[in-house]
Amino acid sequence: MRELDLDVPGSTIVGVVGPSGSGKTTTVRMLLGAEVPSAGEVLVFGQTPWTFDSAQRERIGYMPQLSVLYPHLSVQENLKFVASVYGLPLRRRRRLAEVLDFVELTEHRRKLLRQTSGGMQRRLALAATLLHEPELLFMDEPTAGIGPIQRRKFWDHFQSLKEAGRTLVVTTQYVSEASYCDLVAVLVDGRLIAFDPPDALRQQAFGGEVVTLTGTDPFDPLLIRQLHELESVRTVTQEGDDGRSLRVVVDEAGRAIPRLQDWFTGRDAQLVSISQDHPPFDEVFVRLVEQSSHA
Repeated sequence: MRELDLDVPGSTIVGVVGPSGSGKTTTVRMLLGAEVPSAGEVLVFGQTPWTFDSAQRERIGYMPQLSVLYPHLSVQENLKFVASVYGLPLRRRRRLAEVLDFVELTEHRRKLLRQTSGGMQRRLALAATLLHEPELLFMDEPTAGIGPIQRRKFWDHFQSLKEAGRTLVVTTQYVSEASYCDLVAVLVDGRLIAFDPPDALRQQAFGGEVVTLTGTDPFDPLLIRQLHELESVRTVTQEGDDGRSLRVVVDEAGRAIPRLQDWFTGRDAQLVSISQDHPPFDEVFVRLVEQSSHA
């Protein structure tokens, strides 16, 4: 890892995004204290994590990429085993019921783990991570290998945990999941290239806010050149094959849209639509990577 500088506030969801091999798991292992950095400083709860005692470690929950549960045990038996590892009180039936209900596995609690789907197994792993009610949660690619509907449910669970005051650090190779986070760290080849809220990452990637315009007719090249010269306009890109769509990057979309509308009306250029665009994070990620390679 190089140039990694993160400051994570409480009660937030922090996404760590990047392709396989970018350093996401290594980052989590350093924050857990499982790996010691060769340089720099790592502080969790104000202390170096590899010096934590058992009481401090109980404040942390960790959901690894690979399952560490037992396929020959039932869903409920797996949770009982995890509860015993954490030393939860014998009267723990209520807590087991709470986490099973939270991950929607109550009706499947008697199934053997090997008889459940991959999505159910990931939900059980989440339940096991939450069992001892940790304050800080590290989720290493929790949505890997499950379908889009289940992925969305996971993020609904994460949002509920955040609203309950938990802090979550979630790694993912699904770049689109960045939109669910409060802060996003973008890793490429073991290097942090961006760490900001999602909207700020969009602005960094495109150099401003994006406005999409569609005309009734193809835009005149002279008009496009004149549009480039407007003070609030940073870039203009023609989209599509019919010449009727423009992507305009501006300083502030809310102020720019009415001005652009008036500007085109004053030149007898009729617009079908004009609106702020929110490009998908796949495109944002590609642009950030391209910018970092040229830096």
